Amino acid sequence: MTQKTVLNDAHRALGAKMVDFGGWDMPLNYGSQIEEHHAVRRDAGMFDVSHMTVVDLHGAKTRAFLRYLLANSIDKLKASGKALYSCMLNEQGGVIDDLIVYFLSEDFFRVVVNAATREKDLAWIEKQAGAFDVKVTERADLAMIAVQGPNARAKVQSLLSDATRAAAAKIGKFVATEGDDLFIARTGYTGEDGYEIIVPESAAVSLWARLKDVGVAPAGLGARDTLRLEAGMNLYGQDMDETITPWEAGLAWTVSLEPGRAFVGRGVLEKQRDDGIKRVLIGLVMDEKGVLRHGQRVVTPQGDGEILSGTFSPTLGKAIAFARVPAGATDGVQVDIRGKLVPVRVVKYPFVRDGQSQIETP
Repeated sequence: MTQKTVLNDAHRALGAKMVDFGGWDMPLNYGSQIEEHHAVRRDAGMFDVSHMTVVDLHGAKTRAFLRYLLANSIDKLKASGKALYSCMLNEQGGVIDDLIVYFLSEDFFRVVVNAATREKDLAWIEKQAGAFDVKVTERADLAMIAVQGPNARAKVQSLLSDATRAAAAKIGKFVATEGDDLFIARTGYTGEDGYEIIVPESAAVSLWARLKDVGVAPAGLGARDTLRLEAGMNLYGQDMDETITPWEAGLAWTVSLEPGRAFVGRGVLEKQRDDGIKRVLIGLVMDEKGVLRHGQRVVTPQGDGEILSGTFSPTLGKAIAFARVPAGATDGVQVDIRGKLVPVRVVKYPFVRDGQSQIETP
């Protein structure tokens, strides 16, 4: 049965086009996906991300548990409120999910995982937590709204009490604070500054309306996807899954192989690194007209690969994509579009940073 967030009626009242996303009835757009994209890049937009799963972890050994569970090092988190992005791996080194974890106290960490992977994530976390006597609590009573864009923080702060406004204004990126019964994290999935706000379900509709009243534009899944790809951010299930390791997903920066720490999948990652990574994730841009789409064949001198995430970039005005290809592919790359081989450029991502193109003009 399709699930609905507490904001479902609000989306429909705004005329949203609704689609099934990981078993949730979610807004694709409210009219113009491109206008929603530009609103986030140029001003402020908001997304209902209440389909994401918030999981609270409690127990004296929670840090030790997360040392074992995650490929990134939880010991990077030393101050309350700090956040860490990491992959959670299976024994084969494949990515079960990517997630964000917040350090709140030594016996309390909060994890936010993807909607489509909720059941397997919870089962895996609970299975691993048993040996550490960690209590795992899904917070179904909470909703989440992401407010993103160059003016996002100021517009959110205009709705806060003096004390909470001051606290929210001070936090750096990948840090969270609490106040006004809100959990306010300076994180996001668009490449823009802003907040992801965890709010009690009972207050979510009111917060959404208040944000709209101060000029934050509602935005749907369509804009969220073009924004995150421009920002060079992976989508679980498309750019990575349980058969793909972080090395192959362009997420080497999230793997911490510090001496003495055992974590699930570490041995496989070390062997793959030592043997040489055979497949890598690269960024592509197509200067000709057309759109790069998931599943298209990528032809390189080193062998074939495929497009993972592909879209038309509203900011750049041309097609961009992630592709997984044989290692070493940098020149002479082409994409098979309906039987025609079209040249593409291999580029570093992010494609867009702070609303500006990072791609050189050919």
